[in-house]
Amino acid sequence: MQRFKEILETLNPADHIKEIELYQEGELIGSIKSKPGSMGSIKVYFHLFETFGEINGEAAMEGIDLYAEHTEDAHNNPGKHPNIDRLLDVIDNETTLQVKIINN
Repeated sequence: MQRFKEILETLNPADHIKEIELYQEGELIGSIKSKPGSMGSIKVYFHLFETFGEINGEAAMEGIDLYAEHTEDAHNNPGKHPNIDRLLDVIDNETTLQVKIINN
């Protein structure tokens, strides 16, 4: 199994992103800011947006796979990985999130 760091190297660069806003039914429900400790999530969510155009169940399942070893940690420690928790919520609740990319 590939590790998260190795997977990130295969994804498109996301250095141009300042923030990713996430909406559900038109309401802002969260954001991921470009800062140390969040750049991996920026790359994952940007990849999912580029691939799917939104975060639906299929996108969330791919995102869970991309997070690799961190997914198990998220299952064992709810709240520790909010960006993984959000993907799990999309799967569990069969919801869809709209994505807005804010560039630098």
